[in-house]
Amino acid sequence: MEDLKIIGRKNEIRRLNSCIQETQSQLIIVYGRRRVGKTYLVNQFFHNTFAFKITGAYGQTRKNQLRNFAAELKRKTGKTQRIPIDWIEAFDFLREYLEKLPDDEKKVVFFDEMPWFDTQRSGFLPAFEYFWNSWGAAQNHLVFIVCGSATSWIVEKIANNKGGLYNRHTCRLYLEPFTLNEVETFLEEKGITWSRYEIAECYMIMGGIPYYWNLLDRELAYSRNIDDLFFRKNGVLWDEFEHLYKTLFKNSDQYIKVVEALSEKRRGLTRNEIAEKIIIPANGTLTKILNHLVYAGFVRISGFYHQKKKDALYQLADYYTAFYFHYIRDHYGKDEHYWSNSIDNPARRAWAGLTFEQLCKDHIPQIKQKLGISGVLTEESIWYTHGDEDEGIPGTQIDLIIERRDRVINLCEMKFSVNEFVIDKEYDMVLRNKLETFRRMNDCKKSLQMTMITTYGVKNNKYSGLIGSQVMLDDLFNK
Repeated sequence: MEDLKIIGRKNEIRRLNSCIQETQSQLIIVYGRRRVGKTYLVNQFFHNTFAFKITGAYGQTRKNQLRNFAAELKRKTGKTQRIPIDWIEAFDFLREYLEKLPDDEKKVVFFDEMPWFDTQRSGFLPAFEYFWNSWGAAQNHLVFIVCGSATSWIVEKIANNKGGLYNRHTCRLYLEPFTLNEVETFLEEKGITWSRYEIAECYMIMGGIPYYWNLLDRELAYSRNIDDLFFRKNGVLWDEFEHLYKTLFKNSDQYIKVVEALSEKRRGLTRNEIAEKIIIPANGTLTKILNHLVYAGFVRISGFYHQKKKDALYQLADYYTAFYFHYIRDHYGKDEHYWSNSIDNPARRAWAGLTFEQLCKDHIPQIKQKLGISGVLTEESIWYTHGDEDEGIPGTQIDLIIERRDRVINLCEMKFSVNEFVIDKEYDMVLRNKLETFRRMNDCKKSLQMTMITTYGVKNNKYSGLIGSQVMLDDLFNK
C-alpha cells in the first residue's frame, strides 16, 4: 500500500502487505492498548475501503448490536435488511453478501472492537467460529480482520483459543506504543517543536499513546497543554482513567486496586505481596487479573536477577495510570494551572526521576545500540537486597541490569536532571557500595560495568571515573 499516512508501524505494514498478497483466506488479529492506534492503522492501510466493516458498541445488548449489524449490511447492499435473530443468522447474512462479490477480488472484512460483541449469553463467539470454520477459512481472497482493545479477550478467545479457532489465525499484530523517536516524528508532523527534555517529560505522562499526543495544541507550550488536558475542569483527559479501565475489564474495581497498589511501590511487588496488599487470595482470580493487565500493557513482569520466575516482580508500566495516581486523582479541579505552577516542586522532580527509570526500560534497544551491543544476546532484570548487618553489607537496589552473553554485566543507574549530572563524594560511595554488594551477594565472577543513563550526561570530575559507559537522553531518541 502506497502513500500511507502512518508514523512507524513498519513491521506491521510489512506483514499486512504479505497477508494481502496471499490468495488463501487470512484471519488477522490486531490488538494492543486502548488508544494505541489499531483502528487508525487498519483504516489507513486499507484506505478505509472494506467489503464490510462494523464496530462493536460498548455495553450494548445483543439486540442492539445485531441492529447495528443489519444497518451496516444495508449500507453495503443498498437493500432493506432484516435484523438477524441471532449471531448465527447474522454471519449467514454476511456469507450470502460476500458470496455475491466477484471471486477474483480481495474481500476485506473488518470487525473492530470485536470483544464488545461477545456479551453474556450473546452466542457471538460460537457463531463466529462456525462461520470461519465452515466457510471463511476455505475462501480465496478473503481477509478477515479481528481488532480489539480488550487484549485479554483477543488473546484468550482468538489467539490462544483451545476450541474451534485453535491455530486458525494467520497473522497476529500487537501494536506497541510509540517510541520517543516516533513521538518526535509525530510532533513534527503536527507542527510542534519542543525540546527533547520536554518531549521526554511529556512521554512520562502520556507514554507512547498516539491518541493522547494528538490532543496537544500546537499553539500552547508544553506545561500549558498538560494543564488544559489534565487539570482544567472538564479537560479532555481528566476522566480518562475510569473510562479506560471500565471499558477494558469486567469487575474493573479489582484491576484498579492492583494498579493502585503497584503505583505506591517503586520497585514493584511480587504476586504474594500484591495479594496481601489488596487483601485478595493468591489464587486463580489474581492470576487472571495480573495476566489481563500484562496483556493490556498496563503492567510489566520484571525478572529478579538469577531468580525463578515465581519470584518475578510486577511493576506498573502504564504512564497515564501512574500519572493519574500521582497527580490527577488528588489535584484535578483544584488548580487549573497546577502543572505550570509546580515546575520547581521537589515532588515533581522526584516523580520525574522515578518515571525516567521506566522510560529507560521501554527503550532497551536504544540503550543497547548506544552501548554497542545491539547484536549481543542480553537478559534484563532488577535486583535489590536488604543487606546483612552482621556482614557489614548495606541494603541496595539496582533497577536495570543488562547481563550480556560476552560475560559483561551493565549495572545501570538512571538520573533525570535539568543539567549534567554531578557525582559527588557521597554518591560515589553509593555506587561503589552497589558494585561491591552486588558482586558479593551474587558471588559474581563476570565483569561489572557501571552505566549511567542521564538526560545530559555525567559531569567530568574526580568522582566520575567509576562510570564505565554513558547513555544520554538524545540516545533514547534513536530509531
